Amino acid sequence: MMKGYFGIGVEGVSKAMNVGTLFRTAHAFGASFVFTVNAQYRQRDAGQSDTSDTPATVPTYHFADIRDFRLPQGCRLVGVEITPEAIDLPSFRHPRQAAYLLGAEREGLSVAAQGLCDFVVRIPARFSVNLGIAGAIVMYDRLITLGRFADRPVAAGGPVAPLPAPVFGEPVWKRRRRRKLAATAGPGRRKADADV
Repeated sequence: MMKGYFGIGVEGVSKAMNVGTLFRTAHAFGASFVFTVNAQYRQRDAGQSDTSDTPATVPTYHFADIRDFRLPQGCRLVGVEITPEAIDLPSFRHPRQAAYLLGAEREGLSVAAQGLCDFVVRIPARFSVNLGIAGAIVMYDRLITLGRFADRPVAAGGPVAPLPAPVFGEPVWKRRRRRKLAATAGPGRRKADADV
């Protein structure tokens, strides 16, 4: 289970099968929304690769061009592109609220789209990979870095100890109340109030 949410989409894509593959994978990884920007995409054409029919289950948005593109408040835009300035994906800390934007098969992300991005990441590969594969790699990286899993062992194989159950502290309102009481109490009473 991860805190936050993510969405993923494409800009300028013309191959519906690639979009369908990306959307199906996004659905599998628990995306909160998917989107297209200036894309030649029809849900009917993507049906062969999007066998989960993602647009019927996950909110799907279509924007005419990058100037019309909108995200939820607080959502950070992460471009996926091969540029010299891009952050290598294994070194990137994913925002809790994020939308990932991938570019067209040949052209990549437009300059205008890259200008809107809070971050641009690159997959450290010898050459570019298929759009659907790139999206899957980014979503998997998000899952393993923000998800809650047992630590990997030093030797080959799976974890030797199960993941411990999460420990939750007392409710925030109780902590705030205790601090407030301690701050308003006299010097002699602070320790006793702090222990409440």
